[in-house]
Amino acid sequence: MQLEVGEIYEGKVTGITKFGAFVSFENGQTGMVHISEIAPTFVNEIKDFVTEGQTVKVKVLGISEEGKISLSMKKALPEEQRRPERRGENTRRDRSRSPRQPRPAPQPGPARPGDFEWQSRKNDSGSFEDMMSRFKQASDEKISDLKRGNETRRGYSRRGQQK
Repeated sequence: MQLEVGEIYEGKVTGITKFGAFVSFENGQTGMVHISEIAPTFVNEIKDFVTEGQTVKVKVLGISEEGKISLSMKKALPEEQRRPERRGENTRRDRSRSPRQPRPAPQPGPARPGDFEWQSRKNDSGSFEDMMSRFKQASDEKISDLKRGNETRRGYSRRGQQK
């Protein structure tokens, strides 16, 4: 039996490596299924999909001049099994799923820029100088917090000595 490109054959897995699986045919020829051609899903470990001695169907992708045979298990599968469903993809079979709910708008957290209250919640606005002093105090606190955080990230302790 002579192997032809594009045809599907049955073979026996004779070896498994981290990059693929070797498949032997009745006529004594051996080809390799690359890890990317094992299954239509992501393959981290080939041993999760095939074992040595297992009989598998493969499609011949190509035969090089040196006689190396490139095989694919996923292209030997029927068309409907070849493409895995993608997350969030609405297909005809998948119409029973409820539509996505919109995300709530992000709420500004505490101590984020722009959180300073320019006017108090009470109706006593006070003088401009009072508002300015509260703003300066809050601003100084935020700057000192930022400086303290940067010093510890750079490898400095709180006393300013390098670790």
